[in-house]
This record gives sequence, structure tokens and C-alpha cells, in this order.
Amino acid sequence: MGCGASIYAVGKRKKKTNIPEVVVYVPSMRIPAQSDLQRPLRGLIPHDLVDRLGCLRNQIVLVAEDTGGSAVAELRRALEEYLPLLIGLTKKEHGLEDLVEFKWKNLEDGRLENSVANSWFELLSVIHMLAMLHLSEANSLMIPKDHSGSGIRVVSSDCKRDSVDLLLKASGCLVFCVHEIMAHLPPDIKKKFSRDFQDGALEAISIQALGQGTEIQLGLAVESQKASLSVKRRLACEQLIYFGQAYHFLSESGMSNMHGKKHLCFIKWKFLEAKAAAYYYHGLILDKGTEPACHVTAVCCFLAADGLLSESKKACFTFCLTAPVTRSPPLWGAMKHLTQKIPEVAARKSQMYGYLLEEEKALQALPDLPDFQLSLAPDDYILPEIDSAWDRSKWEIQSQPLKEHLEDSEDEAETE
Repeated sequence: MGCGASIYAVGKRKKKTNIPEVVVYVPSMRIPAQSDLQRPLRGLIPHDLVDRLGCLRNQIVLVAEDTGGSAVAELRRALEEYLPLLIGLTKKEHGLEDLVEFKWKNLEDGRLENSVANSWFELLSVIHMLAMLHLSEANSLMIPKDHSGSGIRVVSSDCKRDSVDLLLKASGCLVFCVHEIMAHLPPDIKKKFSRDFQDGALEAISIQALGQGTEIQLGLAVESQKASLSVKRRLACEQLIYFGQAYHFLSESGMSNMHGKKHLCFIKWKFLEAKAAAYYYHGLILDKGTEPACHVTAVCCFLAADGLLSESKKACFTFCLTAPVTRSPPLWGAMKHLTQKIPEVAARKSQMYGYLLEEEKALQALPDLPDFQLSLAPDDYILPEIDSAWDRSKWEIQSQPLKEHLEDSEDEAETE
């Protein structure tokens, strides 16, 4: 399930191969693995509180394993119900931060990724999973099912706007992980994390989500008769900046595993598409000038856009074939329009102003794209209030001396 949640079966053999289709890239998801909360917390907090923590965590495990992570709404509800209880374990006054060893595994292959005795790590993992669920839902909304059998799939404007909202939520969750949770984790624990769970990789996914939100907005602008060329150029340039930043963070994080390579291929593909769109719209604006130099520079932009479009198609092909194999969706958004428009305009304008290109060879330089302040920002993620079950004044704990607590733990360990 490393990339997206919408699956289409292909092939005619008995055993069909499911190849996921990707609009919004979803990194490989982590889910909780079975962990023992009862033994380390027994006698330290009320029994019913321990039971609730264990039951809610087990519910997340079961739903994720049974549905392969596709039950997004149910998983999100379970995580949001678990969070207020989990927050209590991170409070210093309770002294429970390092008692429970929390285990998380990769959803796709079941491989255990981390086993860490730190409740801040558990909080980090839960909010990271929320972010991945937001991305997965955004991807599903952008891949409609064709129930008519016509082969024509239309994504409604409402679905596109909902997808943008989900992308901003995902970005906000990841920003919270990097800036609010990582600071509570000791360096020796963070060193044990895989590279795709380090600060740089999380930053990259957060920025990529903003880039994809801008990509959807550009598609909406292209479909709107009210959107000006300046607005379209601005959105394309912003999209280019986001994907450029995401590529920088991800490549700096040293991602070399299977999903890391595929993730870099995806961002490169989207970066090239955005750059082609930015130069195309910049060329259209320059071409409105009256000086010969304006037309020459515009043609340079159109030709650059045409070359970048060809590169982006190759990058898309490379992304799809890089393991795990995925499918790109039918053309959508701005690229549905630009894939045809860019070659047409480049050919027509270079022919129209061919004589100027010969006369003004000194002016044949690709101009810099304008720099814009970025419009989209992550939604602020706010932790829920701590559950009232952590109110010590209401606790009734059957007292158990620490020595007995430790002896019980040793006895149980011997019987395993």
C-alpha cells in the first residue's frame, strides 16, 4: 500500500496483480504492532485506564491489519479516541514516559520498523499515521470510480477542494511532528529511526503535500474562466517552489531504500510538470508585449516548456516502473490542458517569430521565472485535551509495592 489506496486489477490470469494508481503520493504507512501495556503499567495507574489504553491500541491494530489501511474514517476515529489517553503517558508528573515499549511495523510487508520504550515516540507515530491517512483519503478523492462504464472519470470541484483541505491537514500533522514532538525525543532514540522517519523526510512530505494542494488549485484555475494568466502563472511558480524544496529535503535525508527512490522519482516528475507550466504561462504573459524582444523571450519560454513537458513524461514513466510498480492516472487538472497546448503553442509561435529568432540571436536566453510568496500553509495541528481519566484525584489504585510489581514482571517473563 506504499502509494495510494485506489486499486485496479489488471491481467487475465487467475491470480490478478493489483497495481495502485497514484495522484497523491502516500509514503509507506506504519501501523502499531502488538505491544504489552498491561505489565509495565500495572499498579501504577488505574486498571480501567490501562485496559482502555490497551483496547484502543489493539483496535487500531486490528482495523489496520484487516482492511490494509483502507478503512480511513474508522482508523482516524480510533486514533483520535486513543490520543487523549496516550497524552497522559507523556506527562512528566506521571513518570511513565519510558515504561512501555511501543512497537510499530510496516503495513505493506509486516516488517517491524521500530520498538521504542518512549511514549513521545508513540505520540509521534500516531500523528504521523493520521497524516498518512489524510494523504490516502486525498488520493482516493482524486481517483473516482467510473460506474457508468463509459471510461470517462470526472472529479468534482468539491472533491478537489476536499482533497486540498486534507493535504493541508496532513502537512500540519507532519509540521507538528517535526517541531513539537521530535524535541522531546533523546538523540539516541532518534538515531534508531529509519531515514524516512527523520526530520528531513517528514519535512519533505509536508512540503510535497502543499505542492500537491497547489497543483489541484492550478487545475481548478485552468478550468475557471475567471482565472487570469497571472493567477495561473503564480500557482505554477508556487508549485515549482514547493516541489523544489521537497526534493531538496528528501535528497538531503539520504533516502536510498525502495520507497525513498520512488518518492524522489515522484517529486522529480511533479517538479518538471510545474516548471513546464510555469514557463508556458510566463511565455503567454511576455508575448503580450509589443517589443520584438518580448516575443523572442516568449518563444524561448514556450520551447523550454515543450522540452520540460517531454522530460516530465519520461519522469512519470520512470516513477511508475520504479518499485513498487504503480500506475499514473489519466491526464487531469492543468496537465490535461497543457499536454496538448504547450507543443501547439511552441510550434506556432516559433514559426511565427522565426525571423525574429534569427535577427535577435543575442536575446535568445531563457528568462528567470518570477519569485512569489507562497500562498498555501499547513493547517495548525492542535493536540486534543488530555482525557479526564488522568485526573489523579479520582484514581483508586490497588496498592502494589514496587518490589512486588517488579517481581511479578520477572515471574511472567520467565513463563513466556
